[in-house]
Amino acid sequence: MEHERIILGIDPGTRLLGFGIIKSVGKKAQYVDMGVLDLRKEADTYSKLKAIYDCIVEVCKSYHPTELAIESPFYGKNAQVILKLGRAQGAAIIAALAGGVESVTEYAPRKAKEAIVGNGAAAKEQVQMMLEKTLCVKLESRHLDATDALAIALCHHYERLNPLAGAKGKGGWEEFLREHPERIS
Repeated sequence: MEHERIILGIDPGTRLLGFGIIKSVGKKAQYVDMGVLDLRKEADTYSKLKAIYDCIVEVCKSYHPTELAIESPFYGKNAQVILKLGRAQGAAIIAALAGGVESVTEYAPRKAKEAIVGNGAAAKEQVQMMLEKTLCVKLESRHLDATDALAIALCHHYERLNPLAGAKGKGGWEEFLREHPERIS
């Protein structure tokens, strides 16, 4: 019997936070749920962080995810933005760990888009369309932050299937080349 995993994907933000949940059994991924936490009405940074924490704890209580895949903050022109995103990411990670998640993996935004669409610079609408086709589900356009989170969860599912993904104990390409010197020309 193949091991079932529930993967929670999070696209952290200080205005909108998206989450997506898939069930992963062997090579198959199945849509479970997704949503958006609107933080624009929160009074200050700290109330936003508490809202993120509370939301993710509730998601974990409802769906019991075993793994968290979260988008890593990317550097822009304003260093304050990355600091705020890092705080949001930290609140989500701590909440997921408190909610029983066993492992956390970060993915760059381009990595998730590349895994789903084949293009790291794909538009959010392209990502949504591919998710609909891959997971056989109709997604609402107003939830583009949630579809990004769903893409991160599916990216994690694909990475788990990749034998060269660098899982613990595996050395990726370097180990592969050491084990197969005949392949080097």
